[in-house]
Amino acid sequence: MADLKATASQIRRDIVRMVHGSQSGHPGGSLGCADYFTALYFKVLKHDPNFHMDGINEDVFFLSNGHISPVFYSALARSGYFNIKELATFRKINSRLQGHPTTHEHLPGVRVASGSLGQGMSVAIGAALSKKLNNDKNIVYSLHGDGELDEGQNWEAIMFAAAKKVDNLISTVDWNGQQIDGTTKSVMDLADIHMKFASFGWITIEMNGNDMDDVVATLDKAKGLLGQGKPVGIMMHTIMGKGVDFMENDHHWHGIAPNDEQLKKALAQLPETLGDY
Repeated sequence: MADLKATASQIRRDIVRMVHGSQSGHPGGSLGCADYFTALYFKVLKHDPNFHMDGINEDVFFLSNGHISPVFYSALARSGYFNIKELATFRKINSRLQGHPTTHEHLPGVRVASGSLGQGMSVAIGAALSKKLNNDKNIVYSLHGDGELDEGQNWEAIMFAAAKKVDNLISTVDWNGQQIDGTTKSVMDLADIHMKFASFGWITIEMNGNDMDDVVATLDKAKGLLGQGKPVGIMMHTIMGKGVDFMENDHHWHGIAPNDEQLKKALAQLPETLGDY
């Protein structure tokens, strides 16, 4: 796990540097999900950096809460999809690394544009059903924000996945309790989303998304729960801004960039382990 933890630290450095460099972006949720992306792309996911859009005979991943693109881009670059130096172009004019992932830029690893929230579950279900039709035994993974669940399309899709026995799908919700305008409880109280997914017919488990050991173990456990006629949902508890003390649990860091002094403070808390871009 030491290598995974070191990689997660470097990904967090990438995140704050990318957002600072463009003075635009979403560092809070990206930092909170760094351990999940590290575990997924460097341990769990059966994937090929020699990217093929159809994803046949490999696991595929869909990022629904596309605003946390910094962590996605860093994980893709660090796992070999494109040169890490390209991270310096984040949100710049003519860059492939737009604020929300897009497909028309032909960025390896990105299979769906996810600028509009609430749509990723439907896309992931479609991909999972396609794998079933093609007798492809690989897994579809997706990630969603808890604030994103305010969008009603999610719940139609969640109901559909259970009704149609989409049991090759593992969907994770980043349950950090924060969204752009405040806490999820104050904006639109979601109550117990674990129980909600279960009541819709999903197999549901929880994990500490900022404990690498638990992330890897829970993702492995989730794989073992597939094939039973139900999709699997992971309720992932994270801390927004994890790793940078002045950003942690503060919804204001959902979508603002650190200034020069804040960047310096953030980087001092995040060891450089793989080399900065």
